[in-house]
This record gives sequence, C-alpha cells and structure tokens, in this order.
Amino acid sequence: MNHAAHQHAHCHHEHAGASAPAAPPVAGDAIYTCPMHPEIRQQGPGSCPICGMALEPLTPSATTGDNPELIDMTRRFKVAAALAFPLLFMAMSEMLPFDVNHWIDALGARLGLPPLAHVTWSQWLQAVLATPVVLWAGWPFLERGWRSFTTWRLNMFSLIALGVAAAFLFSVFALLLPDRVPAAFRTAHGLPLYFEAAAVIVALALLGQVLELRARARTSGAIEDLLNLVPETALRVGPDGTESAVALDAVVVGDVLRVKPGAKIPVDGVVTDGRSSVDESMISGEPIPAEKSVGSRVTGGTVNQTGAFLMRADRVGADTLLARIVQLVAEAGRSRAPIQKLADQVSGWFVLAVIAIAVAAFVVWAIVGPAPAFANALLVAVSVLIIACPCALGLATPVSIIVGVGRGAREGVLIKDAEALELMEKVDTLVVDKTGTLTEGRPAVQVVMAADGFTEARVLSLAASIERLSEHPLAQAIAARAARDGVTQADVTDFDAVTGKGVRGTVDGHAVLLGNDRLLDDAGVDASAVASEVERLRTLGQTVMLLAVDGRLAGCVGVADPVKASTPEAIAQLRASGVRIVMLTGDNPVTAAAVGRQLGLDDVQAGVLPEDKYRHVLELQQAGRIVAMAGDGVNDAPALAQSDVGIAMGTGTDVAMNSARVVLVRGDLRGIAQARALSRATMRNIRQNLFFAFVYNFVGVPIAAGVLYPWFGILPSPMVASAAMALSSVSVIANALRLRSASV
Repeated sequence: MNHAAHQHAHCHHEHAGASAPAAPPVAGDAIYTCPMHPEIRQQGPGSCPICGMALEPLTPSATTGDNPELIDMTRRFKVAAALAFPLLFMAMSEMLPFDVNHWIDALGARLGLPPLAHVTWSQWLQAVLATPVVLWAGWPFLERGWRSFTTWRLNMFSLIALGVAAAFLFSVFALLLPDRVPAAFRTAHGLPLYFEAAAVIVALALLGQVLELRARARTSGAIEDLLNLVPETALRVGPDGTESAVALDAVVVGDVLRVKPGAKIPVDGVVTDGRSSVDESMISGEPIPAEKSVGSRVTGGTVNQTGAFLMRADRVGADTLLARIVQLVAEAGRSRAPIQKLADQVSGWFVLAVIAIAVAAFVVWAIVGPAPAFANALLVAVSVLIIACPCALGLATPVSIIVGVGRGAREGVLIKDAEALELMEKVDTLVVDKTGTLTEGRPAVQVVMAADGFTEARVLSLAASIERLSEHPLAQAIAARAARDGVTQADVTDFDAVTGKGVRGTVDGHAVLLGNDRLLDDAGVDASAVASEVERLRTLGQTVMLLAVDGRLAGCVGVADPVKASTPEAIAQLRASGVRIVMLTGDNPVTAAAVGRQLGLDDVQAGVLPEDKYRHVLELQQAGRIVAMAGDGVNDAPALAQSDVGIAMGTGTDVAMNSARVVLVRGDLRGIAQARALSRATMRNIRQNLFFAFVYNFVGVPIAAGVLYPWFGILPSPMVASAAMALSSVSVIANALRLRSASV
C-alpha cells in the first residue's frame, strides 16, 4: 500500500463524503466506518470511539464472511442470559412459594459448610454467577461507558456502565466487608445485594446489540448475493479467433468475449456477432427475455438463453451496472441514521442528571443529615444510582419489539429490525415494483382468439404443441393453459426457432407458425383480420402471438403477467389510510400504464433502471416523504436499501429479501397494511412503556435522594430501590405482552 493510501487508512476524521475505493481492498487493508458518525474511519474492524457502535466496511466485498462482533455478542448474550436467569430467580425467591436461597443454605449446612465470613452460601453463589456476566459478558459496555466518560460523549453505554457498576461494586463491597455495611442498608433478609440487577442489565443490553447487529448484517448478505451473480471467469476471443478462459478481473475494455447458451454475461458490453434472447429480469424485473442482435447492449450478471454471441466489453470492474448497484446498496445501508442517536442524546442528559442528583444528595446528607451522617449520605447516593439503573428503560423498547415482531411473524410479516417497525406507521409514500409485486411475476394466457374456420381449443392445441419443448416463459404460459383446459398436444417435427420472431414446425402434417407480425409477414400470411383486436390487447399490456396454419391465419394468443388477486384490495386499503402509491417498473410504458389504470395508482413510471429507482426514492425522501419500497428482484435492491422501509416479497429473490427490512412471506401486499397496523399498535405500546419507565425515574430518583425525609421521615434503602426498579420492569413487561392479543 502506498504512502497516501496508508495515510488515508489511518485517518480517523476524514471528510464524510469521501468516495470509496473503486475496487475492494484486501481484508487486511479494508477501511471501516461508523454508520452513525461517517467521519470516523480506521483500518480494520472495531468500535466507534464516539457512540460505541461496530464499524462497517466502507467498500463492499464478496468475502465479508460472518460478522465477528455478532458472533462475539451472541456468545456473550447466551452466557449472560444463562447466568442471569437463576440470579433473578434467587433474588425473587422471597416472593415465590418456595425459598431457593434457604434450600441452598440448607444444602451447605448439610455438607458441613458453615457460612463464610458471616455471608450465606446463597449470597456467595449470587456473586459467583454475576461476576462472569459483569466482568466478561458486560465488558464491552463497561469499556464503552468508560470511553464515553473520558471523551465526555455520554450515551446509552454511559448509562448502562453506570448502573451496572453501581449495583455490582456495592454488592461486592457488602459481600467482602459485611461488617462495614451500615445498619440502615440492611434489610430483614440480611445483606443488600444487587447482583441480579447488574446481570439483568447486561443481558438486556446484549440482547439489544444482537438484534441490532443482525439487522445491520442484512446489507452485507444482499451485497454478497449481488456479487455472486457474476461468473468468476469470462471466455475471451483473441485476434486470431482462439478462445481462452480468463479471470473476470483480467477483462479489460475492448476485449471480445464469447457468451454461450445458458451462461451468465460477464461484463457490460455490446453484441458484435450472433443473436440470442437474454433473461434481464435482474435489471428490468420482467420475466420475458429480451431479444439481442448485433448492436444490442447486454449487462453483466444477466443470463443468456438459447443462442450464442460475441460481445465487446465496454464497462468492466467497478464501472458495470451490477457493480454500481452493489455500491448503491452499500451506501444506502450506511446512510440511514440509527434511531439510537436520539436515545443516546436523552441518555447523555439523563446520566448527567443522575450523577448530579447522587452527588448533591450525598453532600446534603453528609452536611445536614441525621446521624450517622456519612452512612446515610452513602446510602442515599447508592440508592439514587441503583434506582436509576436502566432496567425499565432497557426493557421498554426491546420487549415490545420482540412481542410485536412475533405477532407479525404469525401474520406472515417478518420484520427484521426495530426501526422498520417504528417507521411503518409514519410511511406516507409506497413505491412498488410491478412484476412479482403487483403482479404474479410469471406470464399467463389471458386471451385465446380463433379466426374463421378454427376453434379456440384448436388454436390452443396447436400453439401448445409447437411450444411444448421450449423453456421460454411465453411457451410455459401456453403449456400451463393447455394443461389447465385439458387440451391435447401433438408431436412436432421440423421444429425451428426463429430468433426475435417466433417458432415454426410441422404438427400433424400441417405447417404451423407461432410468433409476431414479422414472422407471418415473412411467410406471406395476411393477419389484417385481427389487427385491430391485436392492437387493443397490446394496449392492455398483453404480448400477442399470432398463429398460422398452412399459410392461413388461425388465430392469436394473448399472454400477460396477471395482477395478483389480492393486489386491488391491498391498494384500496393503503390509499384509504392516506398512502400515496407510485409504481416504478422496467417494463414498457404500454404495459405499465395498463396496470396503473387497472389499479388506480397515483403515479406510474416505466422503463426505469435500478439506478433510477434508487434516485427516485432518494428524491422523495429529500422532499420530506417517508418512503416504503416494495419489490422482489435484484433490480429493486438499491431502492429497497435506500428507502426508509424496504419491503420484499417472500416469493422474490434472496438479494431483495436481504436488502429489505420487512419480508411479506406470502408475497401479499395486504401484509403492508397489516404491518402498518402492527406498527401503530407496537409504537403505542412502546410509548406507554417509556412513560412508565420515565415516570418511575422522575418519581423514584428524588425519593431515593431523600426528598420525603424532612416531612415523612421516609428514607428508602437500596433494597427498596431495587424492589421499585423490579416493579417498574414487571409493569413494562406486562404491558408489552398485551400486544400478543391486541387488535391489528
């Protein structure tokens, strides 16, 4: 790596808009950045020094592998949860029909183990269970919290570290020096220990991190799927006509490449020799292959069908359309500001307030409080810090989200992250792809029309017979209709596919043609009798194939991608709720306009490339709209990633589902209306939970500080503070569980 690049890799405060390198760097040289603070950049993975979030690669790579931080946090969460559960059980033992702590102490006595340093064995066991949770599982939070105090950039990790440290250190002090614990701290059950509070805070915080990291990993999965669409090698043709397989990164502009039937096109370019049809559904979204001849443009990653051709490479490497799609997906995945930013700001002020109250209470009680003044001052300060532990605040959002996401899964709506669930209720614009989203995504016969002397059954039989061996989507549509109607099919001889026009062959001794106008014109067949009807069908978005038998017009077959039966109802529900619906499709304007009219959409734009979809979503967002994007193909991936809420059809591609934040398992747009209703119910529940949590803190912290003592003589001990904290958490959990039966 040169000197300039070396400096770039180690610069932590570059301009946020600096462009990424054109080619992916090797793993050791990869530059990582923070999604929340893009000015933070460093070589290799790590945590953001400002907010503590895991850094993400700046440049997409096909070899990202598993997220090491997700693996680490998941492992820590499993250990923390396994140890925190029995701790919580022991702490609540007095409220249960049987006292677990008594059993543990009795077991120790039976084994001849006297209490150690006047501390019971159940209390020592709590310390043993909590120590690895706090010092190992919770170490990332303690480290990030310490960093937040040293840099004075207080955030949610400051709050977590403060609460965990206060509960754990005081408990360790009480355990190791029980005789030094003031009598005011003691309860009827002995020493005041808060190991379970520290462990539960760590476990909840780790759960939040795991959910967040899993949600952010979706972009990496989408990028890997996209990069795997291109072949690893290309077949280069030399000046002397010899062919050689070369690595894809060895292809340069101007190279002549051969593309064989069934092969993926390696780079963007122009056909120089030959004819074929190419499946461009990853770009246009349309299932019907595009016909290619000399001079036609082809795109890397699309799939060649039956013919072979030569092409000239025009765009390679980072300049190809697929590479630009990859970059758009990566940039969109980083551009969305995490909702945690607001929570961090609130947490920062809350941390300052808690520290200020604890210090002020300690000083006041130490100076003017009743004897023993110092003990009471320490009691008050510790009570304030413990009662401010963010258990209820930590539970307020994740528990509701977990219940809400589970409810959505039962309804066939998979919601990948909390922010998507929050934003769904705010969506005012829905951008939809056509094929596979509004429509079934596969052609079906809509019309069979017979000319004089023929029947519809005969027309369908001849068309299905001559197409029976073809894998073309139009042929499969005709075969499916013939099978549904029970139409018999005959054997075909002298079969020939005429590229760009149709097919011909002999069926039961009759010369049969099936294709477009040009095929019949070349054979001298007059199709004027059905010209007006054919034109009408085409204005409805149908692809019309003409059938001729022995030089005479026999009829025609109209094929189209039908609108899903559930789509009109879904569109009506969404429009009734005030959502503006825009269709962006790579299909032709005639077909797009026909679907738009049928469904009453607000806006229709056809012939749209993936970059145009992304740009249109961005423009809507810049105009202040909250945009949801629904799609199912590779061509939708950049727009899905850029939108506020990307929604993928469960029947679509893996790339789309990895780029999206919501997946409709049944591929039914009515799921979007369900997701919006679920979002409203969940966010209402979260706001109620936050109200409970904040009211608890606003009331509990002053009481813990002793404001009631001058009038009522009430001075809550840390144990009372811990019980109040537990009660707050229980109320939050109980409220969240109501979502399971809420009406959505």
